[in-house]
Amino acid sequence: MVAHVGLISLSVSLLSMPCLPRIGFTKRRPFPMAALTDDPVQEWILTEGKATRITGIRPVGGGCINLANRYDTDAGSFFVKTNRSIGPPMFEAEAMGLDAMYETRTIRVPKPFKVGPLRNGGSYIIMEYIEFGSSRSNQSVLGRKLAEMHKAGKSDKGFGFPVNNTVGSTPQINTWCSDWIQFYGEHRLGYQLKLAQDQYGDSTIYQRGQRLIKNMAPLFEDIVIEPCLLHGDLWSGNITSDKNGEPVILDPACYYGHNEAEFGMSWCAGFGGSFYTSYFEVMPKRPGFEKRRDLYLLYHYLNHYNLFGSGYRSSAISIIDDYLRMLNA
Repeated sequence: MVAHVGLISLSVSLLSMPCLPRIGFTKRRPFPMAALTDDPVQEWILTEGKATRITGIRPVGGGCINLANRYDTDAGSFFVKTNRSIGPPMFEAEAMGLDAMYETRTIRVPKPFKVGPLRNGGSYIIMEYIEFGSSRSNQSVLGRKLAEMHKAGKSDKGFGFPVNNTVGSTPQINTWCSDWIQFYGEHRLGYQLKLAQDQYGDSTIYQRGQRLIKNMAPLFEDIVIEPCLLHGDLWSGNITSDKNGEPVILDPACYYGHNEAEFGMSWCAGFGGSFYTSYFEVMPKRPGFEKRRDLYLLYHYLNHYNLFGSGYRSSAISIIDDYLRMLNA
């Protein structure tokens, strides 16, 4: 989702600028919850964080959903996000996504340390502070490392994720499913179409979208789809580099899905030819890639329609109509 960028990860797949194009929990590896003290963030930093003193707290700008601060200590720096109106589940989902990506040991992501409730309501997440470099990541290296993450991050449960999360501020349902076409139709396109109908009374886009869902199976002929760990919201604001020039990706909306779905925000990510060349050297392009490409853009255009309004409707309905003609549906 389109949003921030500051010194480090700034929100949960934040949405703030329309680019200009997470809800229940099951256990995976739970992050420890902090005790309720006047300042649980500082308590953790000065105990489990192994610091003896905090030398400075500096706000990090750019987010619209959460507040972000850099805590400097004698044991190094930490990045902290807080939200006074939303409980720990949102940050728990983010931490699980970051941890899943971190454990692939492929592309760099900030390591999550602690999630917990704030004393007077709300929640926080403490994570590794990464100092950003002066320029965006090398496209070729980014493509290769992202493909390595997709190749390494596999699921034996099918498509989905242990918890629901959010893409921007929109709930993203990740109930496990063994069939990708069903998962994508129901939990991605279908969910967004129902939101549009409920929010705007847009029966036209809902009905046409449902026709597409019912008829899109031919787009997946002759390929085997394996669940890959996806960042889920990979646009330019969630991609940067560290001070050594290595790619860093932030603010995930993770789930296990078709690797091609990772390119759904490519219209606002700036992926160039060298990115795709390097990516496909690790994860070869499958037959029909070009025909499926807009299907994955559609999810994010629908989400932007639901979040930002009618400016994104024409792009979404155009993709739907093009597919209905292609599929003779």
